[in-house]
Amino acid sequence: MSTNEADELREHAEYGQTMRPVAFTMSVLAVLVAVTTVLGHRAHTQAVLDQNKATDKWNEYQAHKIRSNDTALAADLLSAVTIADQPAAQKLQKEYASHQAKWNDDLDTLKGEADALEASVSKAEARAIRFDLGEALLEIGLVITSVTLLTRSRLYWYFGIGFAALGILSAASSYFLHP
Repeated sequence: MSTNEADELREHAEYGQTMRPVAFTMSVLAVLVAVTTVLGHRAHTQAVLDQNKATDKWNEYQAHKIRSNDTALAADLLSAVTIADQPAAQKLQKEYASHQAKWNDDLDTLKGEADALEASVSKAEARAIRFDLGEALLEIGLVITSVTLLTRSRLYWYFGIGFAALGILSAASSYFLHP
């Protein structure tokens, strides 16, 4: 083995030793990107599911509202026209009044449930946005860190770690959102 070959092997060994922390950092960042991506997808899915539930609840609210309006119209019609069987008409009006009271209570309950679901949608979307930002910053950090292997300048490693830290903070901040 010539001295040139020995020097070259020693140089490769030294390069491998000095770049080992960079390679390890890249591995950790790749795992963090994968985890953040999955959490972001789950947050988006939760937002869609909550939106579907809110839509269903608003549809139920609308159906109750239509029934309530129809009953109110029928009650108004019974009071406006003359009917031969007055006791039967009064019985119907009482039934309609009890239906109206029940539907008014139901409407308030349904509206509250739908509003709560919409708030849940907003929170899930905000979480998803933070995860998406975290994912993007982690990916940027990973790419910048990989430039260290090409240039042998640790400055890129430090920049990559900085972007990764911002990505981790962004993803972690999704757990501190207020309802």
